Amino acid sequence: MSAITLYRHPLSGHSHRVEAFLSILGLQADIVDVDLMGGAHKKPEFLQKNIFGQVPVLTDGDITLSDSNAILVYLASAYDPKRTWLPQHPVAQADVQRFLSMAAGKVAYGPAAARLVTLFGAGLDHQHAITSAHAMLAVLDSHLAHRQYLVGDGPTIADIANYAYIAHAPEGGVDLGNYANVRNWLKRIEALEGFVPMQKSPVGLCA
Repeated sequence: MSAITLYRHPLSGHSHRVEAFLSILGLQADIVDVDLMGGAHKKPEFLQKNIFGQVPVLTDGDITLSDSNAILVYLASAYDPKRTWLPQHPVAQADVQRFLSMAAGKVAYGPAAARLVTLFGAGLDHQHAITSAHAMLAVLDSHLAHRQYLVGDGPTIADIANYAYIAHAPEGGVDLGNYANVRNWLKRIEALEGFVPMQKSPVGLCA
């Protein structure tokens, strides 16, 4: 039995961030699927793990953590002795945080929101989410014009945090065809040793 357990949903990009990073770090973890459609994340047993009733949740021995970006910070700090995934230099750390904020903001309200509409029937403004996604992708494509990764010369948790919902943006009706630099960046993340893909979803899952 692994000391690390990840509570996740297989179609959750937030969960995938953690699952992919665990694999890249070579960490063994028990994976527990949470039945979101059945409301398991809102039941008392799960709420003891995360008061907000969201996946993912990670337990590591006596430690229980929620929020995907916070979990990435923990794993990078605890299990990456070279500190390449979360650089030690203050400016680089701040730059990583900037892109973690992008993952929690512009990505969440753009491609992730658009995907929620098409896959899960979320009552959100689909066109607004698509428009927001393209605005974000245009900026990101420009940022990646002369660099391989989001921060510095190598991959960081900033890349891991932003990957899944951008890679799966087409599931929400967001075409990546005009963003060659973004597509090449996605391929570089997918080529990382230990990377595991997120399960693809049929459009209109809950239609």
